Amino acid sequence: MEHYDAIILGAGAAGLMCAARAGQRGLRVAVLERAEKPGKKILISGGGRCNFTNLDAGPENYLSANPHFAKSALARYTPADFIALVESHGIAWHEKTLGQLFCHGSAKQIVAMLLAECPGSVDVICNADVTAVVKDGDHFAVSASGVSYAAPSLVIATGGPSIPKMGATGFAYELARQFGLKVVEPRPALVPLTLGGEDVLFRELSGVSASVRARSGKGSFDEAALFTHKGLSGPAILQVSSYWRSGEEVAVTFLPQAKPDWLVELKRDRPKATLRAALREHLPDRLADALAERLGVERELGNVSDAALREAGARLANWRFRPTGTEGFAKAEVTIGGISTDELSSRTMEAKRVPGLYAIGEAVDVTGWLGGYNFQWAWASGVACGESV
Repeated sequence: MEHYDAIILGAGAAGLMCAARAGQRGLRVAVLERAEKPGKKILISGGGRCNFTNLDAGPENYLSANPHFAKSALARYTPADFIALVESHGIAWHEKTLGQLFCHGSAKQIVAMLLAECPGSVDVICNADVTAVVKDGDHFAVSASGVSYAAPSLVIATGGPSIPKMGATGFAYELARQFGLKVVEPRPALVPLTLGGEDVLFRELSGVSASVRARSGKGSFDEAALFTHKGLSGPAILQVSSYWRSGEEVAVTFLPQAKPDWLVELKRDRPKATLRAALREHLPDRLADALAERLGVERELGNVSDAALREAGARLANWRFRPTGTEGFAKAEVTIGGISTDELSSRTMEAKRVPGLYAIGEAVDVTGWLGGYNFQWAWASGVACGESV
């Protein structure tokens, strides 16, 4: 039996951050990782450059059954704190758009930094397949690949089931339920949406992208949408997918900057113009043609009534799609839902009814927007836990 002060299950972003902070407090920590190397999701993020945080990250950028839960950890470990850590390791970074920060070089630098932050008292053990976890008095006993580990603190940092080809599973939820913790139903988030019925006509546009405003539920995002052979994707769609529920519609504004009466004004200025030509000035040709065709306004604008033009403009500003579903966990960047925040302390991440048991990162029912927000939650929840185990 190997004895430690804390055992962390999962060497991802949250697990490594927690291990580093706990180790720096002098604790002996074992990080058990099922994969052959740590930080696999970090390595593929941001196109291999790791979108490691977002300058604007705040509680309003996260979804949870309890929207207040994330406030404490996010306030105590901010994007500025992580940027300072990155810079202390000499890692060059840049801002792309909307506050998204990336490494100049490679995501490997972030993994190397996290491992370097772990002192000698932290053992990161890969190829450790956990087969049993039990609580024996004041200690947790973990069996992994034929080795037994024991510690008074156990941290669940195994993430959610998104991107199973990376080894992701629902293990965190099984473990939570084993100890009597509630789990909010997990579902794919930041995921492409599939279309059927009449919307299938848009499949001819596969590969076409345009800047739009996409809306679903309380979510509204001005970013790019991408038509695919299965449906809709791109940043705007991935963002609203977290708010979309089965059976609901997604509304798309194709010209977010256009005035409500822009077609009527265009008719006054250029009566010989056509809707198709007007749309081509703002949208990719194939998309402009498809929209004009579906709107059925083929004549010169001067020959179309103002009422018909206002109706076409209103539809372009509120085009409704009814997705048949999502592309599932296989294509989801993260998981929405997870271990219920009702079960955890927002200050320490410890389970209220199981002393010594903690849950952090994506395993918890806190899901960020696309663009570095989920990494910031991983760092913040990891630090909160690492300071209290």
